Amino acid sequence: MTAARIRRLTLNNFRTYHTAQIDIAANLVVLVGPNGAGKTNLIEAISFLAPGRGLRRATLTEVAFMEGDGSWAMASDVEGALGLATLGTGIEAPANEDTTVTRKCRIDREPVPSASAFADHLRVVWLVPAMDGLFNGSASERRRFLDRLVLAVDAEHMSRVNALERALRSRNRLLEDPRPDPHWLDAIEHETAELAVAVTALRVETVDRLKAALAARKDPASAFPAAAIALDGWMEQLVALHPAVEVEDRYRATLRNNRARDAAAGRTLEGPHLTDLSVIHAGKGIAAAEASTGEQKALLIGLVLAHAGLLAEMSGFAPVLLLDEVVAHLDPSRRVALYAELDKLGAQAWMTGADAAAFSEIEARADVLEVTPGRVVRKV
Repeated sequence: MTAARIRRLTLNNFRTYHTAQIDIAANLVVLVGPNGAGKTNLIEAISFLAPGRGLRRATLTEVAFMEGDGSWAMASDVEGALGLATLGTGIEAPANEDTTVTRKCRIDREPVPSASAFADHLRVVWLVPAMDGLFNGSASERRRFLDRLVLAVDAEHMSRVNALERALRSRNRLLEDPRPDPHWLDAIEHETAELAVAVTALRVETVDRLKAALAARKDPASAFPAAAIALDGWMEQLVALHPAVEVEDRYRATLRNNRARDAAAGRTLEGPHLTDLSVIHAGKGIAAAEASTGEQKALLIGLVLAHAGLLAEMSGFAPVLLLDEVVAHLDPSRRVALYAELDKLGAQAWMTGADAAAFSEIEARADVLEVTPGRVVRKV
């Protein structure tokens, strides 16, 4: 399987790095160093090659170098689906505190509308410690995780999700009026229904594809047990069985009939903005939330690996994987199993960790970089 690869990463005024440049030759990249050295900052920069706010969900100004002028930039030379290219993104120094900050994106130094254009060259998938509580957390966290999976399949998905959220906020504001204009409500509910069905349909399609990928990976002896996944919501059940226009009409009717109830609640009480992702430990037939901490981590890794495999199958190119502090929580047998899975996938994987010994099995064939505050050097 062909894989997208980052060959050079250049940072300017990003997080703890005034300047940094890394040249990469291997499929496996290991960043080692003490906690707080800046390992996660490096892979966070790579995550900005995907649409959205990166793996920490930071605002554009939060990632700027503290002692800089407020600007930041990252660039990456990649071998991707369209051959060699240089992808870059960042912000300019704000003129003042009231300046609206916009992210600029370039491909081979030519401006492009957004980071969605980078998806033509590579896809980026990540797993970070903040996801460890996914199965025990709120539905909104699982929904965000789901939308990140979908976004890797369709780079325009998040723009539709954001448009849906704006439409719902507009409807909620209209309902605050004791006598809202019915024509305005009809118009916003018409738009809301169209966006809701578009968002739902792509979620359902992605989950169906991922189910097949998980089924193909199912192996009782695997260190990473297969998960059974499903979407919880009436709209999700309907879009697979009925034309989109019929589902839109039903949701419009639901919104119209629920105006009084939603006004009293101060929010819209039905719709895909409340969808949950159900995850079952397929081998044991129990909810992922009921599995042990180690099993939950293994399930999550299995999900991410299956998703990466799905992207490789769909696009012909394996995505770049960002695995932050993943191996630190795995026992030796699961660590070896993870390295074997990465070899099988053929993806370029960037891994971080404080203990270099955890990467001893792959040290000879990986680019191992030692990270200290503001500095990255190749381990000799």
